[in-house]
Amino acid sequence: MALNMVYVGKPCDGLLYYSYEYCQALNEAFMVTQLIVIPKKGYTKQDYIDSIESKYKEMHDVVFDYYIPDSEDDLTLILGRNILANSFKNISEYNEQQLCTLRLLFDKIIVVYSEQDPKAYQQALKYWDITEIYNLCDHDVYPNGVGKQFEKRIHFDVYKEPKKDIKVKNLLLGTNKDYYETAKKLVKKYDDYAILAYENDFFIDDNLNHIWAPADNLLGSFENYIYAKEQFDPAPRIIQECKKYGMNIVYERDKGLQDGGSVYMNRDVKPIDTNPILRAYQDMKN
Repeated sequence: MALNMVYVGKPCDGLLYYSYEYCQALNEAFMVTQLIVIPKKGYTKQDYIDSIESKYKEMHDVVFDYYIPDSEDDLTLILGRNILANSFKNISEYNEQQLCTLRLLFDKIIVVYSEQDPKAYQQALKYWDITEIYNLCDHDVYPNGVGKQFEKRIHFDVYKEPKKDIKVKNLLLGTNKDYYETAKKLVKKYDDYAILAYENDFFIDDNLNHIWAPADNLLGSFENYIYAKEQFDPAPRIIQECKKYGMNIVYERDKGLQDGGSVYMNRDVKPIDTNPILRAYQDMKN
């Protein structure tokens, strides 16, 4: 029996890191678990390896592109409905091996509730012909969501310990177009800043200062994180990282926006908890 996690997004996305950490924690809890990564178009296997190795002490239990479940007792875990939605929207970008892998894995699934693209999620359920779903949900973030309570937490035990080596005073996030446009509006307020971004993204402004993702020792390289996302944010892990390692958080967003940002600002740093996933697995097997 095994639990197979799936990830299909960019190589430096928080959801990749959460997925890797829960994969490691589940193995530590004696649940055989693999993380299957289907690289997003424009990125290579090595990009994901570099991202994981820049953040963690070691990398293992990660499979790329092609995987066949070992038994009928295998289940699949995805840490956000958007993984399923994005896999559907990007069907044309996958090769035959990748499509075969996804079709085999997307059968009986444990899925963490999110609301980024509900239409594509429903289309994905039909396209992949999902036979059984067990829902988990952080009800502090999604009061009207469905599923048993589950909080995404960070497995700090597998981190490389950050070394204080300040490169820039203020860090802003620009790893997608929306985040980047928001960061551009704010850089005039901060004379010593950098935007964390992907070097090959088409919207990059060469006149601005950047730290390119993945960045080694990122959490040791800045003093203040300028939290400025204007969009709904389900689980902003960098807030918890800043709390853990003592960086300041400047909350540059609408304080009336109730989402993971407001929740995680008020949530203490807690150890990773795999029990909701293990209970879900047992419930589905019984």
